[in-house]
Amino acid sequence: MDLVAQLVVLTLAAGTPLVYAALGRARHRKSGVLNLGVEGMMLVGAVRRFIVAATTKSPWLGVGAGMCAGRRAVADLRRASR
Repeated sequence: MDLVAQLVVLTLAAGTPLVYAALGRARHRKSGVLNLGVEGMMLVGAVRRFIVAATTKSPWLGVGAGMCAGRRAVADLRRASR
């Protein structure tokens, strides 16, 4: 039973970011905007955050880099859709 409980905990931990992305996409979809790249933008931000935080040993610098990378992905998407 311990293995099943651990699997449930890990599944919830891994699925939480996707739930946040889905909620954000649902909210924007209601406003008329369809963005299919939400998960990809979150992945780009997470990878950038990890790389910067691991190299500088500063989690706050990593958070800033992740936000900048996510914002850059949004700007590139808007520029490509024109």
